[in-house]
Amino acid sequence: MFKTFKSDLAIIRERDPAARGLLEILLCYPGFQALSLHRISHKLWQYHLPLLPRLLSQINRALTGIEIHPGARIGQGVFIDHGMGVVIGETTEIGNRCLLYQGVTLGGTGKESGKRHPTLAENVVIGAGAKVLGAINVGANTRIGAGSVVVRDVEANSTVVGIPGRVVHQSGVKINPLAHSALPDAEANVIRNLMERIDQLENQVNALQICLEDVTDGRSPQDIQSGESQNLKDREIIEFIGDN
Repeated sequence: MFKTFKSDLAIIRERDPAARGLLEILLCYPGFQALSLHRISHKLWQYHLPLLPRLLSQINRALTGIEIHPGARIGQGVFIDHGMGVVIGETTEIGNRCLLYQGVTLGGTGKESGKRHPTLAENVVIGAGAKVLGAINVGANTRIGAGSVVVRDVEANSTVVGIPGRVVHQSGVKINPLAHSALPDAEANVIRNLMERIDQLENQVNALQICLEDVTDGRSPQDIQSGESQNLKDREIIEFIGDN
């Protein structure tokens, strides 16, 4: 137990530049406080004591704003940053050195008994407000972007964004777990590709119409040339997807 507490303290000092001392972490970090109380309630849960573990988890929720079912299994070096609104269900399993931001839900689906909550491997980062639902597996070193909703298994070394969550692999690239600005904008990329394709097709249709007019008038047809993407100049589109 002492080793686990020590690892929880160490990960906060490693990943949070605002942590200036041991006493500050003990008194002012609800994520650390919530995990510490949870580890006690989890021990009581393993002894099959009635009511007391659940009561302790409710006290934990009232004090920290973080709701962790006493049945959840949480590894060492886990960091819940800020933590308000975090919900972790009964059969959740969280690996070592995972990072959860505020508003994260590790929830279940359906009313079946047994395993119904997610399993996170080591070094998983889940952004603010993200929801990971069901008895799914999230591979090691995976990042889930803020506000994403994940309902399917995720392979290791992946980045997940969007609703529903879509996977973008980051093989061979070392990424800072705190660098949320590095997440790809999948929706903007798809829209940009579709608009470029539409422009290409429009240019081809216009060129074919000109060729048809030339042939009708007895002139030699001109070569088909693709013009600049006009649709991407529209102000509304640029404001939505950016100009890069």
